[in-house]
Amino acid sequence: MRLSCAMNSVDISFLPQAEDTAPPKEVSTSQECGYITNNHHRYSDTHMIKINEHFHKLQSSYLFSDIAKRVAAYERTGPEHGIIKLGIGDVTRALPKACIEAFHRAVDEMADDATFRGYGPEQGYDFLRETIAREDFQARGAPIEADEVFVSDGAKCDSGNFQELFATGVSVAIPDPVYPVYVDSNVMAGRTGPWRDGRYAGLVYLDATRENHFIPELPKAPVDLIYLCFPNNPTGAAITRAALQAWVDYARQNKALILYDAAYEAFIRDEDLPRTIYDVQGAREVAVEFRSFSKTAGFTGTRCAYTVVPKGCMAYTETGEPISVHSLWNRRHTTKFNSVSYPVQRAAEAVYSPEGRRQVHERIAYYLNNAKYIREKMIAMGYECAGGENSPYLWIDGKTDSWEFFSLLLTRAGVVCTPGAGFGRCGRGYIRISAFNSFENVTEAMARIGKVLS
Repeated sequence: MRLSCAMNSVDISFLPQAEDTAPPKEVSTSQECGYITNNHHRYSDTHMIKINEHFHKLQSSYLFSDIAKRVAAYERTGPEHGIIKLGIGDVTRALPKACIEAFHRAVDEMADDATFRGYGPEQGYDFLRETIAREDFQARGAPIEADEVFVSDGAKCDSGNFQELFATGVSVAIPDPVYPVYVDSNVMAGRTGPWRDGRYAGLVYLDATRENHFIPELPKAPVDLIYLCFPNNPTGAAITRAALQAWVDYARQNKALILYDAAYEAFIRDEDLPRTIYDVQGAREVAVEFRSFSKTAGFTGTRCAYTVVPKGCMAYTETGEPISVHSLWNRRHTTKFNSVSYPVQRAAEAVYSPEGRRQVHERIAYYLNNAKYIREKMIAMGYECAGGENSPYLWIDGKTDSWEFFSLLLTRAGVVCTPGAGFGRCGRGYIRISAFNSFENVTEAMARIGKVLS
């Protein structure tokens, strides 16, 4: 794993000048620069702001934005039935009461000069970082310290931004199908070639298929940066402890780094499954973990998440010198992020209170019951399903082109799903259905789908 290193030009115009220094004279830039600046501000035709050409490699729009446009276009036709959205993974139930009460108390503090708070620490307030480390990790025997927790406004941001720490030339392994952010952020950074037949040249794709139970196999050659997500988005697959240990062992052998997205950890009900990558030996040396309160406690509109970066994680310079990934992320985080608001962090802290835990557990159980119902109905209709047991997502073989199946359910049933092709080449022919909705809407959606597919 190599670091990203670049020389930057330095503007010294802000430095104080000596008293006897004459005022700076207006000067012209070198002819070699391709333009001339003088009193008339003349510029050549070749001087212009340039774009990052790698953005041209991106597909026309982000998957979920594309779906939203298609749904909006259909809504304008005046459909007979209201549309039920089981596509994007957005929760529908209100924040837990414990979180709302903590929110109110924090807002009241902000209304009093004596307790008002301005800028907070970029990494998060100690009260939340300490609670996270203690309750989510130390209570499980995972030795994560509070200063290894970085509070942020979303796992999407962190999982997209973390790649900035590493050299453009590192090799990147990404599962297929996959959450699009992992791919697109590396495309923007210039780590890929062009788009060809559903994939970007230059990435190492890890096929997740029915044959391997949607758990990708280890790369045959060494790679530097590995993205994993379990319980998986979009397939709903959950990884075993032994399989996760194999990934950690691979990373240690190859001095690689795993970026582990555990945003759906709260949906795991099988006690034998790992709840964090730090449940397996050696992960502190080679793994960063992303967590979120969005699906756990309904914070999709409130925005709060965190990333764990153990101090033992290392990346390497061109000469092989080990550098702390923790220190690099801390530097990046404090430069580009200015903390989550105090009331939101107090609300997140309340998730760990006895009342908060009970209320969160009830919401998770509610969505899992939705998933169970969807799974049972789709199987009864003769469709193969993965997920929906330790995950809010169901990965369904649509027996046809995934965009065609998406259009069929939208226009004939008024139900929005997510076409699997949007998650990668291995997603072709599949759709993802989300359990995030009311049970009443889920039962209505399945009744409509049943009529269309019968």
